[in-house]
Amino acid sequence: MRIGYMRPDQDDPDCEVQVKKLTEQNCAQIISEAHASAKKRIQLENMMKHLQQGDEIVVHKLYTLADSTRHLMELLDIMEVKEVYFQSLKEGIDTSNKNGYSFRYVVTCLAGFQSDVISEKTKKGLNKAKQKGISTGRPRKPDENVQRAIVMYESKKYSLADIKNKTGISKSTLYRYLEN
Repeated sequence: MRIGYMRPDQDDPDCEVQVKKLTEQNCAQIISEAHASAKKRIQLENMMKHLQQGDEIVVHKLYTLADSTRHLMELLDIMEVKEVYFQSLKEGIDTSNKNGYSFRYVVTCLAGFQSDVISEKTKKGLNKAKQKGISTGRPRKPDENVQRAIVMYESKKYSLADIKNKTGISKSTLYRYLEN
Protein backbone atom coordinates (compact mmCIF):
# COMPACT_ATOMS: atom_id res chain seq x y z
CA MET A 1 0.00 0.00 0.00
CA ARG A 2 1.24 3.53 -0.81
CA ILE A 3 0.97 5.62 2.33
CA GLY A 4 1.41 9.38 2.17
CA TYR A 5 2.67 11.08 5.30
CA MET A 6 2.57 14.83 5.89
CA ARG A 7 2.94 17.39 8.61
CA PRO A 8 2.73 21.19 8.63
CA ASP A 9 5.89 23.23 8.06
CA GLN A 10 6.79 26.88 7.55
CA ASP A 11 6.27 26.74 3.78
CA ASP A 12 3.07 24.69 3.93
CA PRO A 13 1.33 25.33 7.28
CA ASP A 14 -2.02 23.90 6.12
CA CYS A 15 -0.44 20.98 4.19
CA GLU A 16 -2.18 22.08 0.98
CA VAL A 17 0.90 21.54 -1.21
CA GLN A 18 1.58 18.17 0.40
CA VAL A 19 -2.00 16.95 -0.05
CA LYS A 20 -1.83 17.84 -3.74
CA LYS A 21 1.55 16.09 -4.27
CA LEU A 22 0.53 12.96 -2.34
CA THR A 23 -2.79 12.74 -4.15
CA GLU A 24 -0.94 12.93 -7.47
CA GLN A 25 1.13 9.93 -6.32
CA ASN A 26 -2.02 7.79 -5.91
CA CYS A 27 -1.49 7.20 -2.19
CA ALA A 28 -4.12 4.79 -0.88
CA GLN A 29 -3.93 6.47 2.51
CA ILE A 30 -2.71 9.90 3.57
CA ILE A 31 -1.69 10.34 7.19
CA SER A 32 -1.44 13.85 8.56
CA GLU A 33 0.26 15.06 11.72
CA ALA A 34 -1.71 17.80 13.48
CA HIS A 35 1.36 19.88 14.32
CA ALA A 36 4.86 20.68 13.05
CA SER A 37 6.66 19.91 16.32
CA ALA A 38 9.38 17.27 16.44
CA LYS A 39 7.91 15.88 19.65
CA LYS A 40 4.85 13.70 20.07
CA ARG A 41 4.47 12.75 16.45
CA ILE A 42 1.77 10.25 17.25
CA GLN A 43 0.67 9.68 13.65
CA LEU A 44 4.23 8.91 12.57
CA GLU A 45 4.76 6.47 15.44
CA ASN A 46 1.43 4.79 14.72
CA MET A 47 2.19 4.54 10.99
CA MET A 48 5.64 3.02 11.65
CA LYS A 49 4.16 0.41 14.01
CA HIS A 50 1.57 -0.76 11.49
CA LEU A 51 3.71 -0.95 8.36
CA GLN A 52 3.64 -4.22 6.46
CA GLN A 53 6.08 -5.79 4.04
CA GLY A 54 5.88 -4.12 0.63
CA ASP A 55 4.24 -0.89 1.86
CA GLU A 56 5.66 2.35 0.50
CA ILE A 57 5.85 5.60 2.46
CA VAL A 58 5.68 8.74 0.34
CA VAL A 59 6.55 12.23 1.61
CA HIS A 60 6.87 15.58 -0.12
CA LYS A 61 10.37 16.18 1.33
CA LEU A 62 12.75 14.49 3.78
CA TYR A 63 12.13 17.03 6.54
CA THR A 64 8.48 15.99 6.60
CA LEU A 65 9.53 12.54 7.78
CA ALA A 66 12.54 13.21 10.03
CA ASP A 67 13.91 16.06 12.14
CA SER A 68 17.56 15.03 12.07
CA THR A 69 19.94 12.69 10.32
CA ARG A 70 19.87 10.39 13.34
CA HIS A 71 16.05 10.32 13.34
CA LEU A 72 16.05 9.58 9.60
CA MET A 73 18.47 6.67 10.19
CA GLU A 74 16.22 5.23 12.89
CA LEU A 75 13.18 5.38 10.60
CA LEU A 76 15.09 3.88 7.66
CA ASP A 77 16.29 1.03 9.90
CA ILE A 78 12.68 0.23 10.83
CA MET A 79 11.65 0.37 7.17
CA GLU A 80 14.47 -1.96 6.17
CA VAL A 81 13.55 -4.53 8.83
CA LYS A 82 9.90 -4.40 7.78
CA GLU A 83 10.88 -4.45 4.07
CA VAL A 84 9.08 -1.17 3.38
CA TYR A 85 9.98 1.25 0.57
CA PHE A 86 10.39 4.99 0.94
CA GLN A 87 9.94 7.81 -1.51
CA SER A 88 10.71 11.52 -1.05
CA LEU A 89 9.38 13.51 -3.97
CA LYS A 90 11.38 16.73 -3.67
CA GLU A 91 14.75 14.95 -3.38
CA GLY A 92 13.90 12.30 -5.98
CA ILE A 93 14.57 9.42 -3.55
CA ASP A 94 12.94 6.08 -4.20
CA THR A 95 14.27 3.06 -2.29
CA SER A 96 12.29 0.64 -4.46
CA ASN A 97 14.82 1.39 -7.24
CA LYS A 98 17.70 -0.96 -6.42
CA ASN A 99 20.22 0.49 -8.91
CA GLY A 100 23.30 2.07 -7.34
CA TYR A 101 23.89 2.66 -3.63
CA SER A 102 20.99 2.17 -1.26
CA PHE A 103 19.63 5.35 0.24
CA ARG A 104 20.07 3.94 3.75
CA TYR A 105 23.77 3.33 3.04
CA VAL A 106 24.21 6.92 1.82
CA VAL A 107 22.47 8.32 4.92
CA THR A 108 24.65 6.13 7.15
CA CYS A 109 27.74 7.56 5.47
CA LEU A 110 26.42 11.11 5.80
CA ALA A 111 25.63 10.59 9.49
CA GLY A 112 29.17 9.37 10.10
CA PHE A 113 30.56 12.29 8.12
CA GLN A 114 28.43 14.76 10.09
CA SER A 115 29.68 13.27 13.35
CA ASP A 116 33.31 13.47 12.18
CA VAL A 117 32.91 17.12 11.12
CA ILE A 118 31.48 18.09 14.51
CA SER A 119 34.20 16.14 16.33
CA GLU A 120 37.02 17.71 14.30
CA LYS A 121 35.66 21.24 14.73
CA THR A 122 35.33 20.68 18.48
CA LYS A 123 38.89 19.34 18.76
CA LYS A 124 40.21 22.23 16.67
CA GLY A 125 38.43 24.77 18.87
CA LEU A 126 39.70 23.13 22.07
CA ASN A 127 43.25 23.06 20.70
CA LYS A 128 43.10 26.77 19.75
CA ALA A 129 41.79 27.65 23.20
CA LYS A 130 44.54 25.59 24.83
CA GLN A 131 47.21 27.39 22.75
CA LYS A 132 45.81 30.74 23.88
CA GLY A 133 45.98 29.60 27.50
CA ILE A 134 42.22 29.47 27.91
CA SER A 135 41.05 26.69 30.17
CA THR A 136 38.25 24.58 28.74
CA GLY A 137 35.40 22.79 30.42
CA ARG A 138 33.49 23.86 33.44
CA PRO A 139 35.07 26.44 35.68
CA ARG A 140 36.53 24.99 38.85
CA LYS A 141 34.72 25.57 42.11
CA PRO A 142 36.45 27.96 44.49
CA ASP A 143 38.85 26.00 46.73
CA GLU A 144 37.45 27.53 49.91
CA ASN A 145 33.96 26.17 49.06
CA VAL A 146 35.38 22.74 48.32
CA GLN A 147 37.36 22.68 51.58
CA ARG A 148 34.27 23.83 53.52
CA ALA A 149 32.19 21.08 51.88
CA ILE A 150 34.80 18.43 52.75
CA VAL A 151 34.92 19.57 56.40
CA MET A 152 31.10 19.54 56.59
CA TYR A 153 30.96 16.06 55.02
CA GLU A 154 33.61 14.62 57.32
CA SER A 155 31.89 16.07 60.41
CA LYS A 156 28.90 13.84 59.60
CA LYS A 157 26.60 16.58 60.90
CA TYR A 158 25.27 17.66 57.50
CA SER A 159 23.31 15.94 54.77
CA LEU A 160 24.51 16.14 51.17
CA ALA A 161 21.60 18.51 50.45
CA ASP A 162 22.71 20.79 53.31
CA ILE A 163 26.28 20.80 52.03
CA LYS A 164 25.14 21.66 48.52
CA ASN A 165 22.87 24.46 49.75
CA LYS A 166 25.59 26.06 51.92
CA THR A 167 28.59 25.62 49.60
CA GLY A 168 27.22 25.14 46.08
CA ILE A 169 29.21 21.90 45.78
CA SER A 170 27.19 19.03 44.31
CA LYS A 171 27.34 15.46 45.55
CA SER A 172 29.28 14.27 42.49
CA THR A 173 31.80 17.14 42.75
CA LEU A 174 32.27 16.49 46.46
CA TYR A 175 32.84 12.76 45.90
CA ARG A 176 35.31 13.51 43.09
CA TYR A 177 37.37 15.71 45.45
CA LEU A 178 37.13 13.13 48.24
CA GLU A 179 38.57 10.43 45.96
CA ASN A 180 41.73 12.46 45.26
